[in-house]
Amino acid sequence: MSFLSSSNVNVTQGTVQDLQNDVVVGNGPEDSISDLAFSPQAELLAVASWDKKVRVYEVLPTGTTEGRALYDHESPVLAVHWSPDGTKVATGAADRQVRLYDVQTGQVQNLGMHEAPVKALRFVEVGPTSTPVVVSGGWDKTLRYWDPRSAQPMATVALPERVYAMDTSQKLLVVATAERHIGVIDLNQPQQLFKQTMSPLKWQTRTVACYPQGNGYAIGSIEGRCCLQYIDATEQAKSGFSFKCHRVPRPAPAKESDVYSINSIRFHPVYGTFSTAGSDGAFHFWDKDQKHRLKGFPAGPTSISSTAFNRNGGIFAYAYSYDWSKGPEGNSANTPIQLRLHATKDEEVKQRNKK
Repeated sequence: MSFLSSSNVNVTQGTVQDLQNDVVVGNGPEDSISDLAFSPQAELLAVASWDKKVRVYEVLPTGTTEGRALYDHESPVLAVHWSPDGTKVATGAADRQVRLYDVQTGQVQNLGMHEAPVKALRFVEVGPTSTPVVVSGGWDKTLRYWDPRSAQPMATVALPERVYAMDTSQKLLVVATAERHIGVIDLNQPQQLFKQTMSPLKWQTRTVACYPQGNGYAIGSIEGRCCLQYIDATEQAKSGFSFKCHRVPRPAPAKESDVYSINSIRFHPVYGTFSTAGSDGAFHFWDKDQKHRLKGFPAGPTSISSTAFNRNGGIFAYAYSYDWSKGPEGNSANTPIQLRLHATKDEEVKQRNKK
């Protein structure tokens, strides 16, 4: 199905002018940006990059940014996430390592290793006691739970394929792997898959994001299609759906469109609306409950590889950089690498009243 657009085209379709005041973060990564994450406690943005480095920037009240921390892995860094208290940053990399960086002391701790690159990770609270741990997903087809006090994983969960994306909210953890497998885990019982299913989308999963309420998730594929899923079967039958986006019609008389990968989906932490960003270099804000687009923005100079909302949703970070969608041969020294911050307005991200 297609999302319904508001009758006010000026509201739903942004212009280049709408992006002119977006802040460009200085001293950025020197290679593709793989992941972004804001601290839940402060205006700090952690950035993972293919240049093997992790950078932490502070967004100042003036809107400008300053570098606050820098550490590295031995290989491209593929995943980054903050602890709930904002004191630590976890990272996973192609060197198979999971590392923990203490923002206050500058100390780096090796939490553990996978047998293949680490593609995704999250801080979660597991079991009836809500024990805080880091969960990582790798191309070795496993999930591993790490307690910083132990050198060995607390638990390892075998998966059907390599991990491509992962997200969590409340007690929900959703893992998307190669070959379109989706694993759903209840973090009260973290050592087992609560549900294993196939993506309803026909092509490879690129990104997954859990709803803030923890009752479902959105997945995006390489085929410019987004799917909204619910854990409860009754709710899924009532409210689940998929829609096309990140497709650019070719000039007439051609009837085809160029189709682009959805690289990042993120939910607004306050309003529960969500963003998509893709290989077309564009990002959009959507309302899943009323099934319409709140606002779309014009494409930039290259792919958007990753995005993130800050803790109150007032800042939307997005990274222009090569997303490897065309393989190594698609990369070029001329491809822009730029991290930008967009100050969101309520009319862009807040649910509208029903008409």
